[in-house]
Order: sequence, then C-alpha cells, then structure tokens
Amino acid sequence: MWWFIPAIIATISWGTADLFYKKGSVPDDKYSYLKTVIMVGFIMGIHAVYVMLVQGVSYDPSYMIKYLPVSFFYITSMAVGYAGLRFLELSISAPVQNSSGAIAGLLTFIFLGQSVTRLQFGAIALITVGVVLLGVFEHRLAEKERLETKEVIDRKYKYGAIALLFPLFYAILDSIGTFADAWFFDAYANLDEATLEMQANLSYEFTWLLVAIVAFIYVVIIKKQPFKLKDQKDRGAAAIFETIGQFFYVYAISSNAVIVAPMISAYAVVSIILSRIFLKEKLTKGQYMAIVGIIIGIIILSIE
Repeated sequence: MWWFIPAIIATISWGTADLFYKKGSVPDDKYSYLKTVIMVGFIMGIHAVYVMLVQGVSYDPSYMIKYLPVSFFYITSMAVGYAGLRFLELSISAPVQNSSGAIAGLLTFIFLGQSVTRLQFGAIALITVGVVLLGVFEHRLAEKERLETKEVIDRKYKYGAIALLFPLFYAILDSIGTFADAWFFDAYANLDEATLEMQANLSYEFTWLLVAIVAFIYVVIIKKQPFKLKDQKDRGAAAIFETIGQFFYVYAISSNAVIVAPMISAYAVVSIILSRIFLKEKLTKGQYMAIVGIIIGIIILSIE
C-alpha cells in the first residue's frame, strides 16, 4: 500500500508539468520540442548529480545499460509527445496518449502475472473511461469556443493522419516503456528494492542528460537556433515537475505496476484543473463528471 502516496505525488507533478508543456509549446518554432527535450534532460541531469554528490548515493554505471530499454521507450515517447503539440491540439491527443496507462496495465497483467481484484479492475476501468471522456469533452469545448470566436484552424493540423500518429506513437511507446519498467523490477526482484529503484532512476536521468546534450549540439551549434535560459521559464518549470514526478513514479511502479500505470495516467485531471485555474478556462458538466469518476476510482484503489 506504500506505493499509493508516491503514485499520487507523481500524478500531481506530471499533471502540473503538462500545464507548463502547454504554455512552453511554440507552434511556429519547429525546434520547440527539442528545446523542451534540452530543458528536461538538463534538469534531470542536475538532479542526478545532486543525489550523488549531496546525498552521497553510490551509482553503478552498468545500470544505465541494464535500464536502457526502459529509458529509450520513455524518452522517445516524451519527445514524440512534445513534437505532437505543434501539429495536434492537446484536447485531441490527450485521450489517445493517456490510454497508455491502461495498455501498460493490461500488458503487466498478461505477461508478468500481476493480479487485480474485481473491485480494483472496476476502479481501473472507471479511471480509464474517465480519462478518455475528459479528452472528448475537452475537444467539444474547444470546437464550441472556436465557433463563437470564428477562429479557423487548418484541418491538417487537427485531423491529418500524420498528426494523429503522434499521440498514437506516444501511447504505444509509453506503454511499452511502462511494461519494460515493471519487467525490469520483476527481473531484478532478488536485489535490494530501495537500491534498485535509486539505480534505475539515476540511470534514467543520466540517459536524459546525454540526450539533452546531443539535442543542444544539434539545435544550438549545428542549426544555430537561439536558446536563452530566460526564454525557457515554462519549459524549465515543466522539466522540474517532470523530474519530481519521475522520482516518485519509480518507487510506485516497482511495487504495483498493474494498478499504478492506469492510475497515474489520470494526471490529465490535474492538468485540466490547473488549466482552468491559471489559463482561465472553464469546466463543463461533462468534465466535472469525468473528474469525479476518476477521483472515485483512485479512492477505491487507495482503500483496496
């Protein structure tokens, strides 16, 4: 049951990060997603160095190779998600992307033999349906607002087959990454759990740092694009919350992946609520109902 609190913290952190990802995305800048990659990688790298030097944690570099399949799928899925924000609205991509948690939960249930009770299964289904409905209602609201303001958006950016591939690829890659994460902890279950969790998290963060360095060289040095820290406030904030979420996520997923994966996918609730507060957007009755359903599902999982 100790996994529940880290899962909640990860959910809130990633939901908050999503808000800043929205604010930091620049549709007219084709390198926008790579600049986000740079900030996320640098912040994660700073945290990893802090953990080693200040907290005195010993790190075994061999784990970077052992954990590489997990890091690869996670980092690639996130980069694809950042890129997709330029071509597809979040209200359309969100229900597809957030389905990754349900897919991952199903994979761990089938291939790793992790079990759930009927009540837990019902809660997972409630959360998954709620997340999908949130995206549907969000899209309808966005369409209504455009009709009222007579805003016109090129259909290729909303419904084009290529654009829709971004959230689809994200869902597939992220669910494989989550499954690989669960498999990793299952494969090394004979080792000290706390040590293994820390090694995995540090490996992920150092891998992110390497990716950020490569992206920085490409964007700034090769393509000669401007990159000033003062212009990266939203991306930096997103990176900080992303790092916090990842830190607690590792502890949660190592214990109960089949439940944690779909539960954390409900971070869309946090993102939408914060968007309404800080971006002055409004919630519809349907969105309120979907949020209540997701919260009920999370409460059931906490009691169970």
